Amino acid sequence: MIQVIPVIDLLNGVVVHAKKGDRQHYQAIQSQLSVSTNPIAIVKAILALYPFTQLYIADLNAIQKTAFNNYTNYSVIESITQAFPNLVIWVDAGISNQIELNLWKKLNIRLVIGSENFTEIDHYCSLTHHKTDFILSLDFLAQGYKGPAELLTNTDYWPQDVIIMSLANVGINQGINQTLLKDMINQAKHANVYVAGGIRDIADLITVKNMGGYGALVATALHHQQISSKDLEELAQ
Repeated sequence: MIQVIPVIDLLNGVVVHAKKGDRQHYQAIQSQLSVSTNPIAIVKAILALYPFTQLYIADLNAIQKTAFNNYTNYSVIESITQAFPNLVIWVDAGISNQIELNLWKKLNIRLVIGSENFTEIDHYCSLTHHKTDFILSLDFLAQGYKGPAELLTNTDYWPQDVIIMSLANVGINQGINQTLLKDMINQAKHANVYVAGGIRDIADLITVKNMGGYGALVATALHHQQISSKDLEELAQ
């Protein structure tokens, strides 16, 4: 079995289509599941497709730290937690300091800590000394890995759940980076490895499963109906 986790990317309070990590040019989502770009409506549509138990949210305002008037999607995400209390929600809010960490910890969510927000391993360690409290995202941009080198070479820094975030593969329907995923799974030891970026269809999910991946984050393939509820039901059996 493989865990399939739907993804929504939030920018200025609406759901957008993430593509190749080019965050400055993301456009409002055009989904075959819903005509709306409203986050609550989109989540409802995703759950109507399949009763997912988890949801990944990227707060692009918070991640980019370029928000007008310090706008983040905090209140939007809070409303999602209230509307869907049984949903385990993972949130990447670009956390890079204790103030941000304390703010987001107030919500009923699982926090994602992205490697791209750190240049020094000591800075990362200062926020992540309680390993069970967060999910690590190892961030691979078009230019390559971004973050402290030690996070790639020493898995002792990894928590239980680790995302291999291949932003160059996001939203372009060209498949996953199998070489990268294989390398990370081989290093993982006891960590649960999730792939993000490039899932096109049920075949890609089966590939991840057969490679030893624990789960996959999926957005475009769901919104384009390339993965059906029947596919997901069969995968769960």
